[in-house]
Amino acid sequence: MSGRGVAKAPAGAAAAAPAVTERPERGDGRRSGAARRGRWTPWLYLAPALLVLGGLLLYPIYQLVLISFLKYTQAQVSGGEPTTFEGLANYTRLFGDEQFWEVLTTTVVFAAVCVVATLAVGCALAVLLTRIRALPRLALMLAALGAWATPAITGSTVWVFLFDPDYGPVNRVLVWFGLGGFQDYSWTYGRYSAFALVLFEVVWCSFPFVMVTVYAGIKAIPQEVLEAASLDGASQWRIWRAVMAPMLRPILVVVTIQSIIWDFKVFTQIYVMTDGGGVAGQNLVLNVYAYQKAFASSQYSLGSAIGVVMLLILLVVTLVYLRLLRRRGEEL
Repeated sequence: MSGRGVAKAPAGAAAAAPAVTERPERGDGRRSGAARRGRWTPWLYLAPALLVLGGLLLYPIYQLVLISFLKYTQAQVSGGEPTTFEGLANYTRLFGDEQFWEVLTTTVVFAAVCVVATLAVGCALAVLLTRIRALPRLALMLAALGAWATPAITGSTVWVFLFDPDYGPVNRVLVWFGLGGFQDYSWTYGRYSAFALVLFEVVWCSFPFVMVTVYAGIKAIPQEVLEAASLDGASQWRIWRAVMAPMLRPILVVVTIQSIIWDFKVFTQIYVMTDGGGVAGQNLVLNVYAYQKAFASSQYSLGSAIGVVMLLILLVVTLVYLRLLRRRGEEL
């Protein structure tokens, strides 16, 4: 009798054990529900901003893409003719236009030069800010922020006046230094001199963002690291390349992407300083080219197609750049 009772006890315990372990406790259920609700809490806070961004960005992009697939000229805008769907006809016309490929190449080269020059000037001045005293640093910061705060159309007009062939002080100073070739020289007449003039203005109004951002990143670097590199005999260029740049790489990623986006879609500086694209369109970039097609020629669908191409190019460049950084193990 007692032997049978002892033999049955383990079987009963084994049968009861799964029932005990499989039953979830109420506390675990509450915690899992709270965890699920916690995952959605940040999105609830972001919902108003996402709705605003959706209205300001997604809907215009949708309209841009839609118009690029339609026949939409002044006749359709005024109601004289019905709007018709043309599919990829606008893109076929665009890609078959030799001027488009010339303008695209010019835009890519010009934007690349602007980005490199802006980063070089901004980073160099950011390092300079860490080497000078408080008063000169304040003066440089105020001057840079003044350039950054100046509207693009105002800055472009000022730069055109500075390089004016008749009344501009730049030509007069160059002639005073003995460079007689700059007497009555028109900077906006030649293709490359006009692009150089626009480049100066773009860098002038863009470098303050890079300078301030990189300077803030440099100030966050522990001073012991920089002092150790200096004591080891490293030059300033070596300290920047081997110490500062790797530690500032996340910040440099941000300013590089921002500069690519801004410089690729330059419009105001080119339009104002070259009078709508230069002599015979020699200084056209994609944004000005799209404006001419859409508003000067009333080919709104073709202008929209150019806008879609620009959007795709910027998205591809940004994603490729971020992917390359992730392959190198960068934390973004």
